[in-house]
Amino acid sequence: MTLKEYIEGMILPQYDGFDGGHNRDHTESVIRESMILAREHGADERMAYVIAAYHDLGLKYDRERHHIHSGEILMTDSNLREWFTEEQLMTMRDAVVDHRASGKNPPRTIYGAIVAEADRQIDPQSIIERTMAFSRKMFPDGDFETLYQRSKSHLLEKYAEGGYMRLWLNSERNVKGLEALRDIIRDETRLRKICELIYYK
Repeated sequence: MTLKEYIEGMILPQYDGFDGGHNRDHTESVIRESMILAREHGADERMAYVIAAYHDLGLKYDRERHHIHSGEILMTDSNLREWFTEEQLMTMRDAVVDHRASGKNPPRTIYGAIVAEADRQIDPQSIIERTMAFSRKMFPDGDFETLYQRSKSHLLEKYAEGGYMRLWLNSERNVKGLEALRDIIRDETRLRKICELIYYK
């Protein structure tokens, strides 16, 4: 079995039951972007591939410490020792732990920076859709106003000027996406309209 066959057959299917913001589509997108960034920065693409594949697996346990759990899952997966050394696995674990947007310290290695940057994926429409999807998960019986207010609060806290989200590699795509998202956040009429379309579709 190749590494790709193992990841696609045993790891990625674990995301199928996750919420819309952290499902297999999201993870596959993080993998694609990680591979691009790894090539651009001269990093090992196989390591970047595995880091991206494992980065959110810990959500099966809880959200608050999912990055820690994800690193533990990677490190204790004995199958990976067929393809990687212990030192590589520790680097990969650290990168998974460092990917979280709310982390206060910069990633310890280029691999952490790569998966963090790839995970940001700042496409305004997708970010707002993911935020609304998570709000709906948290408040399954909530009406539009409840979900909108929770989503708006999260967007302001994370993405507005002074928010906690950081770009470590400043990829052109994310820089442009962040500015476009901030334009929407500043225009509450526009933000509300987008959220209404998501909620009522």
